[in-house]
Amino acid sequence: MKVQILGIERHSSVNGPGVRYVVFTQGCPHACPGCQNPDSWSIHGGVTYDTKDIINDILSTKYIDGVTLSGGDPLYQAKPILEIVKALKEKNINIWCYTGWTYEQLDSLQAGKEAKEVLSYLDVLVDGPFVQSLLSQDCIYRGSSNQRLIDCQKSIKAKQVVEVTSFDYGI
Repeated sequence: MKVQILGIERHSSVNGPGVRYVVFTQGCPHACPGCQNPDSWSIHGGVTYDTKDIINDILSTKYIDGVTLSGGDPLYQAKPILEIVKALKEKNINIWCYTGWTYEQLDSLQAGKEAKEVLSYLDVLVDGPFVQSLLSQDCIYRGSSNQRLIDCQKSIKAKQVVEVTSFDYGI
């Protein structure tokens, strides 16, 4: 399956805990003012990859503690992202995902059924749009204070949002 990618960073220490392989997807319907990746907004930019190539590259990359999906908005391309997270979770890889949608919007299918299904494979969802007026340097792993770090597995079981309380999460 094909997926549009803005870029890949194989060893990042700022997109979640530990050293992470980061996939920056192309395409975002939110277009948040002040976004750090405005080049990612158009689905027509970036480079087309096969999901199998991304999966294989992740699995062959050494010295990573997990994978972070960022963008753009990864859930704008939920079908290929679902294929990627399924394959990674089979290998017990810790997965974080940034999205401009809220957990509640995803859970109620506002972004589509594949986007909701992606949640079941994630460890942490960083949800909500970036809001420039709420920019804060105190928001670890987030850009603005409205965004939340959500434990997806606990949230699914509890049928309500359960936020992450420690930052060594999953490594």
